[in-house]
Amino acid sequence: MWYRALIPGARWRIPARQGKSIYLTFDDGPIPEVTPWVLDKLDELGVKATFFCVADNVRRYPDLFQEIIDRGHQVGNHTYHHIQALFMSNKKYLEDVMEADKLIGSRYFRPPHGHLRLSQVRNLSNYFDIVMWDVVTRDYNAKLTPVEVFSYIEKYVRNGSIIVFHDSLKAEKNMRHVMPKAVEWLKSEGYRFLRIGDDVDPLSSFRWPISK
Repeated sequence: MWYRALIPGARWRIPARQGKSIYLTFDDGPIPEVTPWVLDKLDELGVKATFFCVADNVRRYPDLFQEIIDRGHQVGNHTYHHIQALFMSNKKYLEDVMEADKLIGSRYFRPPHGHLRLSQVRNLSNYFDIVMWDVVTRDYNAKLTPVEVFSYIEKYVRNGSIIVFHDSLKAEKNMRHVMPKAVEWLKSEGYRFLRIGDDVDPLSSFRWPISK
């Protein structure tokens, strides 16, 4: 909980007032080796998701980026070069994010690795809604088995959870095993799947206030 105070104003979960909602998100794509499979599987499962895209990948695979949108999914900004905020000046970081915005054009932003300085949070909040997560699956961790990755979802998911998978080569093995199983299990638990921005009552989102 203490970590969330370091990124004030961000969305960490978006609980529904009635029923149970879940937000399935994917980071780091689009790439042709993984993203098409994800899109096909989501169609098969009948759910929509939000893709936080790296703009350099969008530049290289514009048709794939457009396919994400055409299939009814939401997109978000994940910087141009997948850079770590803590190692860059505020000016350079904002420049990278705004350059990505030219290709992605979304109001939603998620920082790679979940890192931002408070001054960067304040700068970015002038242009974007910062979206973090409630459950990070760690599908990218080669030391974890699919069973262990799935256990994070079982243990931590709750009403309004924002779940993070990755449509990346690093995460592909675990993600392919776990994501469909997780969606089916969440459905059986009574969750409805929404895209970021679909929440009918955004003021109910759990945010930390930004100090003036």
